[in-house]
Amino acid sequence: MFRPLRENGPALLVPAAWTVAAAAVLGVVSTHALFVAHLVMSALLVGFVAASWRDMAAGVLRTWKLVILAGTPVTLAGVAGFLALGRSLGVPPDALLALSLYGWALLPAAGFVSTRNRVETGAWIYDVGAVCCVTGAVGVALAPGATWTAVALGVVGAGQTAGILDATFRY
Repeated sequence: MFRPLRENGPALLVPAAWTVAAAAVLGVVSTHALFVAHLVMSALLVGFVAASWRDMAAGVLRTWKLVILAGTPVTLAGVAGFLALGRSLGVPPDALLALSLYGWALLPAAGFVSTRNRVETGAWIYDVGAVCCVTGAVGVALAPGATWTAVALGVVGAGQTAGILDATFRY
């Protein structure tokens, strides 16, 4: 039962995560909803990598295990950033939230570059994914307002979704 979820779940969760992030920027969903999403994603990341540890021991899957391992504390930085919004942690939340956002925008770019060098078919999809990650991250940094930030997040999400969909359906 859990194997199909592990194999197909990321293809749903990746676009969902970026959609929620963009919706939060636009005020469509609350900051609290984004905080809850970070909590859920933290639990799912840990559960996914623990359940898939042996399956992700070599090759492309090992690359993505390393991305998830690096991304878990990045996600937890986002959780801490949301908790710090009320100044209850005594740390500025912006740095923690930026670490979470830019971390998850850029970590998969490294995974895409590694993946494209290991696959025989569809390497261009991973090139596009990496370019979208970097372009979207730069777009977020330079965006003059919420609408353009959401567009830039959409670019990141589109690139990452293309990569995970290719991996899910092709492999």
